[in-house]
Amino acid sequence: MSIITFAVESSCDETSASVLKEGEVLSNIISSQLFHKEYGGIVPELASRAHVKIITQIAEQAVADSGINKSDISLVAATRGPGLIGSLLVGYNYAKGFALSLGKPFIGIDHIESHMYSCFIGQSEIEYPFISLVVSGGHTILFLVTGSSSYKVLGSTHDDAAGEAYDKVAKMLGLEYPGGPLIDMLAQTGNAGFHKFPKSVIKGSPYDFSFSGINTSVLYFLKKNYNGSIKDIPLNDIAASFQKAVTGALVDKTMQAAKDNNVKIIAVSGGVSANSELRKQFREYESSGYKVFFPEKIYSTDNAAMIGYNAFLKYSSGGLALAEDQMLENAYARFTY
Repeated sequence: MSIITFAVESSCDETSASVLKEGEVLSNIISSQLFHKEYGGIVPELASRAHVKIITQIAEQAVADSGINKSDISLVAATRGPGLIGSLLVGYNYAKGFALSLGKPFIGIDHIESHMYSCFIGQSEIEYPFISLVVSGGHTILFLVTGSSSYKVLGSTHDDAAGEAYDKVAKMLGLEYPGGPLIDMLAQTGNAGFHKFPKSVIKGSPYDFSFSGINTSVLYFLKKNYNGSIKDIPLNDIAASFQKAVTGALVDKTMQAAKDNNVKIIAVSGGVSANSELRKQFREYESSGYKVFFPEKIYSTDNAAMIGYNAFLKYSSGGLALAEDQMLENAYARFTY
């Protein structure tokens, strides 16, 4: 009998529900909380309230659009972390109640791990081993993945995540939140050689990242050359130069990890994986025999399809047998730095 998974994601500012059949996505509904733009960033309390208001509607729409009946569902899953605790509790408890009402098994799923496997949604199989770069507004982590739920952390950020750096620099340039897509758009017509911003080098930790330095470098450069006057700043050139430094650091460290571990498969996921320059730089390695995977852009940001896909992988391989409290303990031991 086919495994039909119903999944919920609510870790930050997206409320999402999805239905999958044998790992194939039947529906994936996402509601983004755009009102956070007014505050220049996510307001946790407002985010959790917004999830409460819309989660039932999103879940019902996901089931309706999938064409299945609730009684057909085999497994219910929800994000258990990491994320904003209030937001997580909304989706997690909703999904747990949903499972209880149907008498179906429930599994809590790790958000970062789900990004890791999101590159392979729709693929017939996953090839191992691969190097995974999960890069978003909250996380920048390098993994060596050797099998299903078998991986180790090679490196992570010491301060800001890459997406966070984009947001901070965007604010310096007078741009709206979120800054990543806007800087990427401006960079398309900018001169990446306009100014050389620094790439971080962390002694003794070749796979670790740091982006606080480039933020400071951009700030001082703007103060020195433009005296705080935003109207005089060549936005396109600054955006292109900044983007070149950030994506260069991400690509260089990822490829170094691949070479050092003799791995030819690269999977890049998370919100920043949609960045055009990042994709371009990684694609250049394909001519050297590397396979590079990115998620479809709808699966790059937070979404329930990736949660459901990860749940399916675990369920089909017997992962549900692991007690949920032990799964939580293992997950937070891996992803807390």
